[in-house]
Amino acid sequence: MAYCDLQDFIKKLEKYGELVRIKEPVSPVLEITEITDRVCKLFGPALLFENIQGFDMPVLMNAFGSYRRMSMALEVPNLDSLGDEILDFIESEAPDTLLKKLKIIPKLKRLKNAFPRTVPKAPCQKIVYKGEDVDLTRLPVLHCWPEDGGPFITLPLVFTRHPETGIRNVGMYRMQVFDKNTTGMHWHTHKGGAHHYRVAERMGQRLEVAVSIGPDPAMTYAATAPLPDDVDECIFAGFLREEPVELVKCLTVDLEVPASSQIVLEGYVEPKERRIEGPFGDHTGYYSLADRYPVFHVTCMTLRKDAIYPATIVGQPPQEDCYMAKATERLFLPMIKKTLPEIVDMNLPLEGVFHNLAFISIDKRYPGHARKVMHALWGLGQMMFCKIILIFDNEVDVQDMSHVLWRLGNNIDPRRDIVFADGPVDALDHATSLPLYGSKMGIDCTRKWAEEGFTRQWPDVITMENEIIKKVDKLWPRLGLKT
Repeated sequence: MAYCDLQDFIKKLEKYGELVRIKEPVSPVLEITEITDRVCKLFGPALLFENIQGFDMPVLMNAFGSYRRMSMALEVPNLDSLGDEILDFIESEAPDTLLKKLKIIPKLKRLKNAFPRTVPKAPCQKIVYKGEDVDLTRLPVLHCWPEDGGPFITLPLVFTRHPETGIRNVGMYRMQVFDKNTTGMHWHTHKGGAHHYRVAERMGQRLEVAVSIGPDPAMTYAATAPLPDDVDECIFAGFLREEPVELVKCLTVDLEVPASSQIVLEGYVEPKERRIEGPFGDHTGYYSLADRYPVFHVTCMTLRKDAIYPATIVGQPPQEDCYMAKATERLFLPMIKKTLPEIVDMNLPLEGVFHNLAFISIDKRYPGHARKVMHALWGLGQMMFCKIILIFDNEVDVQDMSHVLWRLGNNIDPRRDIVFADGPVDALDHATSLPLYGSKMGIDCTRKWAEEGFTRQWPDVITMENEIIKKVDKLWPRLGLKT
């Protein structure tokens, strides 16, 4: 049963001991960040701050900040199981027998339930502020880090439509609050919202925008997922939750937003208008520098009567966003394997902050196979941003960092096994000489074959005989050794 709204999700978190209510008065300026950062580093619970100084709206933090809570958000036993469900769905065969026809019925029902439906009214429009009554300072927006340019809305779902095709995009882009009715719109050039804005700008027209804060958790996750441009995030969220996402028409713009939203901001972005946005303490663990970005003008703000303000902080890992990224890794691995079936497993480690490191194990089948996989991955969607890709043999557990580093150190000759390539990089990569363009490195950590020019004998890994392992297993309880 899909969550009705964020309140429903909070009830479940509390029921299973995954949420702590903070009743002490705290400030949204730096204090909530410091508390939440400490909890994240301790792999602690979700936090509901109920006493925000100067505000009567509670703040929810770290709701997705563990593997368990991420699985609870998507209502699956574990993240791998959802990846398997997606693969099973896309591998559906044409039903040419009665048995196959019976098996496909649940899949057709799930597909039908994926499509959003529009409702005439919604809780998110119970309280309405229009025009001069709009005041973003009513919201407990966090000033996260000391050198941030101001308060930032950090968990917004930004809805736009392509000015020519009408295709909807939902993305998550931070929004610096400039004043009572304007914010920055931090659209990276590679993102869907930025593309819609460029088209509108070329046409000389403003782009209508709606921002949903705090819909149900599947919809929030869907806004972060690296979907193809023509895949509607609302349909993807419906597929994840196995129930349609209910949408409601905005009051002042021709867009729809999730009816379960806590807060909705409606407005527009003008062509050619820019303003300095930032700095911002970002998910890389560094401040992203101030730069010129489009300006979002808010013409209408609507809220639930019992609205909760959900937010997140980013910074040095581990943080809440790391687990959202790991969900993406596990959900989309089966689809990557459909394109590259030689891939056995993938690990984008938390320390790699999404795009710096990828550990890949493959079923190596021919000379140069590792290099083929590197370049293929750099050509797949947002994998183009991956700075360093390391390829290992299929027996390597790429989820085990100790195992990975051991194999890396032993299996490479740097001059022979390191590959460099140039291409697009993430907008937040501060190390490249040019913005948005830089180099990537691939490392072939597989055992080398004679066909690859290796003329020596490759040694065997040290292992114990199975008979001795079994004998010691039986003997172990009598040895008085702790394990």
